[in-house]
Amino acid sequence: MRNLIYAINVTMDGCCDHTKADGSEEILDYFTHLIRSVDVLVYGRKTYQLMVPFWPDVARNHSGQTRAMNDFAQAFDSVKQIIVFSQSLVRAEGKNTRILRTNLRDEILKLKQEQGEAILAGGAARVNGS
Repeated sequence: MRNLIYAINVTMDGCCDHTKADGSEEILDYFTHLIRSVDVLVYGRKTYQLMVPFWPDVARNHSGQTRAMNDFAQAFDSVKQIIVFSQSLVRAEGKNTRILRTNLRDEILKLKQEQGEAILAGGAARVNGS
């Protein structure tokens, strides 16, 4: 059975707002290592739309402001599959992306039974709460 890892960036005072600042190199290095150890990412719509197309564009253009940003972008862009749980998203912009609208818990349990590396979920309150 595959492991399910949940990770999220949050400050000590509970702020989780990626529009206010970029992550530090240390945080980006940690998440780069984490993403390289999985082959499926699971997000909700809002997190997915924060990540795509931003990180794939950075990967394609090597346009990160730091080495850590470019490394993270390459790792993110290399993941085998991204699954987005959303009732409102009509189409996915990213490659290797599936949109699921069904029962989140059941879909995660199915994913865990499949062969492969670990599954990384992050950012979505509904993913965390299920």
